[in-house]
Amino acid sequence: MDGLQWQDGAIMAQGYPGYLTIDLQALVRNYRRLAALAAPAATAAVVKADAYGLGAARVAPALAEAGCRHFFVAHAGEALALRPLLPPEAQLMVLNGLLPGSEAACAQAGIIPVLNSLEQLANWQAMAAASGQVLPALLQFDTGMSRLGFAPEERAALQRNLASGPSLDIRYVMSHLACADEPAHSQNAAQLQEMRKVAAQFAPIPLCFANSGGILLGPDYHGALVRPGIALYGGAPAPAADNPMEPVVRLDVAVIQTRRVGAGAAVGYSASYVAPGEARLATLAAGYADGLPRSLSGRGAAYYQGVRLPILGRVSMDSITIDISALPEDALKLGSLVEMIGPHQTLEMLAADAGTISYEILTSLGHRYRRDYR
Repeated sequence: MDGLQWQDGAIMAQGYPGYLTIDLQALVRNYRRLAALAAPAATAAVVKADAYGLGAARVAPALAEAGCRHFFVAHAGEALALRPLLPPEAQLMVLNGLLPGSEAACAQAGIIPVLNSLEQLANWQAMAAASGQVLPALLQFDTGMSRLGFAPEERAALQRNLASGPSLDIRYVMSHLACADEPAHSQNAAQLQEMRKVAAQFAPIPLCFANSGGILLGPDYHGALVRPGIALYGGAPAPAADNPMEPVVRLDVAVIQTRRVGAGAAVGYSASYVAPGEARLATLAAGYADGLPRSLSGRGAAYYQGVRLPILGRVSMDSITIDISALPEDALKLGSLVEMIGPHQTLEMLAADAGTISYEILTSLGHRYRRDYR
């Protein structure tokens, strides 16, 4: 899209600051690649946070059409919104479990909670007893992350409860890898050892363990169901290694003004950048309100036809100033598009310049862009 101007009158009239292109076919190819790596385990899709910011209402049905039948979200509201968009046999699982009061709606809709505590378990069992149903659930165990799941000292009580309490259909036991994006980290092996203890104690319930990075750790981590997230969306499962996934997202932002400044000109808020000599600048129509973090100030860049254009001064809420001195005089004008994420600047590169991770960039991309699903 380098060098293209706004061609669509509707786009101009609606005032979009740029294009966010989401390649659903690349997403599906990533899913199929991960499924092949994980086989014979089944492969779920993590579509929480609006499918990592890319639109769960478009992403989840595309994955379902490709054969995915297991979907993970973070909150019950996300699951309830997706339920009518997916095939009846698709399983929607809520990673954070259920907050009190949401049990009845989830039971009615066939939503499956991941139970993380004895209190959540008791609430779901009470719902099963009240409804006269055998309700499905997953059990999450803390294997060393100290975030969610049953603690080791609760396992015996959980076993007794399951043996004597109202009947539930426990689909999987699961845990979450804290360091899967660092394959050599000792925490991976330690969590695997602890997860094996859980699997033995709660046999024959099948195991769900590997996230994106965990799939690449090998079959020992796969269990019966893997649940990739960031890798589906083109993010690197292990940022220090080559990324085996296809890019899914491209972001191009519009130029709203160009100007020439002389030596000593201050650029942006707080005069944090002062031009050492004559320069040509362009102001872009997006900022931190659109998911381009303020931390890119003085560190990040845009690209145009492969040329790096450094960000000068502070990233503002709705605009960014870049140095275009390296381009021909008339290369950019009102409406020209420059690349923020694309073939010359990967998601990981932008995240590194911002001092953050690809997850945060993806989930922050705003809804002021024109979203082009392909």
